[in-house]
Amino acid sequence: MKIFPNRRGRIAAALAATITLTAMPAAALEPLSQERYINDRLIAARIADRIRRECPSIDGRIVYAYSQARALMKYARKQGYTQAQIEAFLDSKPDRKRIYAVADDYMARNGVKSGDAESYCRLGREEIAKKTVTGSLLSAR
Repeated sequence: MKIFPNRRGRIAAALAATITLTAMPAAALEPLSQERYINDRLIAARIADRIRRECPSIDGRIVYAYSQARALMKYARKQGYTQAQIEAFLDSKPDRKRIYAVADDYMARNGVKSGDAESYCRLGREEIAKKTVTGSLLSAR
């Protein structure tokens, strides 16, 4: 015995399932400050920015960095975050301080010393060689 013996019955069942699924509340998104993919890339961008500013032999790939920033915005929107949520996160001073602190900690753990341009250059060359996200935002002269 078929529950939906004809095409009309199958269509009705599909519509009922669709209505049921769309009536369910969407899963709550974690705060952007906890979204790992986004935060990891913002930290990498901060590290790359510090390296390009402090190391005279490494440049930033500015056009590429801009395209990556746009891709990251698109990723966030695709995950379900609104433009207002994204802008609030990017404008948040506490979140910016946290990202900067994580980047500073990473650089310190990797031998970067404030005022020592060569330590920034060394880390930049390593990141480029390892083909990390940070390295992809840099170019050695």
